[in-house]
Amino acid sequence: MNNAASDLGAKAQIDFHCLDTDCDGIVKFNLADVAGRDFQAVCPKCHRTYVLDRELKEKLARMLKLVLAIREAEDILGDSNVSVNVAGGEVKIPYALLLTRLNTLITLDFGGSKVDFHLWIEPSSPETFR
Repeated sequence: MNNAASDLGAKAQIDFHCLDTDCDGIVKFNLADVAGRDFQAVCPKCHRTYVLDRELKEKLARMLKLVLAIREAEDILGDSNVSVNVAGGEVKIPYALLLTRLNTLITLDFGGSKVDFHLWIEPSSPETFR
């Protein structure tokens, strides 16, 4: 997966709120780093360590593949729209606008709890989706 991650050309960061009830820290890591055998995430505030199980690592690896597929399709997505029907007709929203303005969130089982993982993708270039 590391070769695919280098093809991304940008950082795909993922984060979640620390699961320690007494901590309000945000645990952050690069999505591409999850593939590492000894990967663990650490809360910067309380220093709690998180080790991801095989199933969670596989889901996050598939998320990275999705990010790579979206990156590869940037030229197509730049010409694509999402149509929303409204009272006066329809409004076309550029798909690229949705990708750059909406927060991507994946909710996964982590240690028996449902945890929201936020995904932040750095654009490949300043001209992306213009």
